[in-house]
Amino acid sequence: SLLGFKVKLNILSVPLFALAVPMLFSNRGKLRYWAEFLIGFAILFLGLSFLKEAVPDLRGNTDALEFLSGFAGGGFLSRVFFVMVGALVTIIVQSSSAAMAITLTMCAQGWLPFEVAAAMILGENIGTTITAELASLVGNVSAKRSARIHSMFNIIGVVWMLILMPYFLPFLSSVVQNLFGISDPFTNPDDMPIGLSAFHTAFNLTNVILLIGFVPWLVKGAIYSVKSKGKKDEKFRLRFISTERRTPELATVELQKETAHFGEVTSQMNDFTRELINAVESKPQQKMLKKIKKYEGITDKMEIEITEYITNLAGSEITPTTSLRLRSILNICNDLERIGDIYFQISKNLERKIEERLYFTPDQRNGLNEMLDFLDDAFTEMNRNLALPSYNQASIDRANELAKQIKKHRETLVKSHLTRLGDEDYNVGAAMIYNTIFSSMGRVGAHIINVSESIIGEI
Repeated sequence: SLLGFKVKLNILSVPLFALAVPMLFSNRGKLRYWAEFLIGFAILFLGLSFLKEAVPDLRGNTDALEFLSGFAGGGFLSRVFFVMVGALVTIIVQSSSAAMAITLTMCAQGWLPFEVAAAMILGENIGTTITAELASLVGNVSAKRSARIHSMFNIIGVVWMLILMPYFLPFLSSVVQNLFGISDPFTNPDDMPIGLSAFHTAFNLTNVILLIGFVPWLVKGAIYSVKSKGKKDEKFRLRFISTERRTPELATVELQKETAHFGEVTSQMNDFTRELINAVESKPQQKMLKKIKKYEGITDKMEIEITEYITNLAGSEITPTTSLRLRSILNICNDLERIGDIYFQISKNLERKIEERLYFTPDQRNGLNEMLDFLDDAFTEMNRNLALPSYNQASIDRANELAKQIKKHRETLVKSHLTRLGDEDYNVGAAMIYNTIFSSMGRVGAHIINVSESIIGEI
C-alpha cells in the first residue's frame, strides 16, 4: 500500500527483470534461485500495475456506486454479506494475497467504500482457510487438524471483528492518519489502501493476542471435529512431506524430518520383537505377530513414497550438496526398509516356533534379549543422528562402537550355539530357529551402521 499505489511499480519491474534474467543462466544453483526470487517480485509489481489499470474508475459512475451503497447500508447484515463476497473471491482466485490485491486496487480506484472493503478483507481471511482445508484432504490427521485450527482461529476473529467494526474502524482511521500523515481513508480513495492494510495487520495481530491463550481449546476443538482413524492415521503416514511443490533445498529439510520419523517407526519393531520372544501366552503372541506384519508394510510404503518424492525432484535444478544429501536419504530409507523386512522374517521364524511348540532355553532367551538391548542402543544413536538439523553435526564414533558390540555378541552366541549342538537336551529344531534369529539380528545391526554411514556421507 505504501509503495504500490503511490509510485509506479512497473518502473521497478524492468530493472528487476534486467538484473535477474542473466542470473538464470548461471551455473550456481543458489544464484538461479535468487533470480527466480527477483523475477517473482518483478512479475508481482507488473501484475499489480496491470490490475490497477484494468479496473475501471467508477468514481464518476453514480449508478454503480448507488448499487454498492444499496448493500452497504444494512448494518451488521451488510457486513456479513461482504464478508461472504470476500471469501468467495478468495476461493475463486485460490489466494488471499491476490484477493487482497484486488480489493486494494478497487479501493484505489474509488470503487468500494472503506467499510465494505474492510468486510471483504475479513472474508478473505475466511476464504484462505477453505484453501487450506482443501489442501489438507490428502494429508494425515495432523494436517487436517492443523487446517481446522486455522479455520477456527480466523472465523472466531472475523465474528468478533464484525461486531466491533463500527467502533474499530474509526479508531484505526484516526491512528493511521496520525501515524502516516494521510487523509481520512473513509473519504479519500487514494489513502484507502493504506487504511485497509493497517486494518488487515491490526486485525490479525489483535486476533493472535486475544486467542493465543486459547490454543489448548482450539486444539481440543480440532481433535473433536476431526476424528482419528486410529493408530495408522496418527503415526504411520508421512508427516512432513508436502504435496505442494518445493525447491530441492526446502524439500530436503522436509525429507530429513520424514527420514527421522521413518527411523522412529522402524526402531519400534525391535520392541515388538522383544515382546514376541518373551510372551508365553497365545493372545499377546498373535498381537505382536500382527503388529510386526503391519509395520513391515508401513516401512515398505514409507520407502516407496519417500523415493517417489525424491524422484519427482529429479527435474529440478539441484546443487551438488543437495544431490549428495538426497542420495544419502535414499540409501538410509533403503536400509530402514530392509530392517523392517528382517524383523518380519524373524517374526515368521518365531511364528513357526510357536506352531511347532518349540521352546528356547533360558540361555537362548537371555542371549536374544541381550542382543535386543544392544540393538536398542544402536537404534537410539541412529535416531539421534537422524534427528539432527544438519547431518554435518552427526558423529559415527558411538555408532561404530555399538556395531562392534553387536558383532562381538553375535560371535559369542555362535560359539555357544555350536558348542551345545551335540547336547541331548539341546533341541535341534529350536536351535536352528535360534541361530537364524540371532544371525538376522546381526544383519539389523549392520543396516543400522549403514544408516549412520549414509548420514555422514560415507556412501
